[in-house]
Amino acid sequence: MKLKLEQLKKHLEGPLRKAYLLSGDEPQQMLEAADAIRAAARLQGFPEREIYSVEYHFDWADFRASCDAFSLFGEPRLLDLRLTAKPDKEGQESILHFLERPPEDTILLISHPKLAAKDQKTRWIQAVEAMGIMIQIWPLEEQELIRWLDRRLNARGLMADQSGLRLLQARVEGNLLAAAQEVEKLYILFGSGQLSDEKIRQSVADSARYDVFDLTEEMLKGGFPRMQRILMGLRAEGMATPVVLWALTREIRLLNTLITAMKHGANFDTLAGQHRLWDRRKTLVAGAIKRLTPTIIRSALLLAGEADRKTKGIEPGDPWEVLLSLCFSLSDAASGSRQITMTPVGDREYPR
Repeated sequence: MKLKLEQLKKHLEGPLRKAYLLSGDEPQQMLEAADAIRAAARLQGFPEREIYSVEYHFDWADFRASCDAFSLFGEPRLLDLRLTAKPDKEGQESILHFLERPPEDTILLISHPKLAAKDQKTRWIQAVEAMGIMIQIWPLEEQELIRWLDRRLNARGLMADQSGLRLLQARVEGNLLAAAQEVEKLYILFGSGQLSDEKIRQSVADSARYDVFDLTEEMLKGGFPRMQRILMGLRAEGMATPVVLWALTREIRLLNTLITAMKHGANFDTLAGQHRLWDRRKTLVAGAIKRLTPTIIRSALLLAGEADRKTKGIEPGDPWEVLLSLCFSLSDAASGSRQITMTPVGDREYPR
């Protein structure tokens, strides 16, 4: 059975299943979910825990032998299997060996990196779903992160206004481990009570982490404030300009292709299938197509060409300035035209 992460707490109040699979690339949420399952197992009479960290040359025979053996002194136990990559054939067969004949006194907890759609069709994952619980853990979106931070602060007796929560969110986005640490730091510095925006601004380091796909996703949404924040974050972290330009140009060309085809009568759902646009990405692209016109797309491609020439030194100037203008041209804010430049502020540069 599949559960959402927010459903886990309620589930753990009842009888535990024989197997749990946590999948995702967000370490803080993965750790806390695994900790919750381990704590529930101890409370429900599984005091022993055996940890198996699967790395290069891992001996799956040891894991299979443990599955078949009675636990030490007959105590119920939890097998904590930590995968750093998709298990090989022997690993998959070993996990299936447990799932097909699970010992009465044993629970299996599997931690796995993010699963691709095709991986979810493998026998061992389907076996976990059939007799256990599978939870896919995703990075928190903007509003989800704000709610997460609010809950985290409240758990420490701290409160912040929406403006303070947004300030905190902007400084820790994409780095949930840093977010948890910053909440603890605020508690240590100020104790419980109301946090002013100024306290947050002075105390919380800028630990936000982004990649180019965060930028292209926000470009499809059209939100310029977050686009500029991500772009400046990428620049401050030393991201190569050609990589950023490649990611943006790829999305713009895709939009241009789809808009042109639909202008000639093509069906969007058919085009989405041809270009392998599924689920959330399909929704984002559909929204961008409704928002952007062929004229805007052509102007964006011209700006991409200008950024490319400046990157290669063919033309003088800062390519990041052009990338910022490119992002602005594709945003909802472009309806109110204004001049934007980059101004140094501390260790990073921000548009003005």
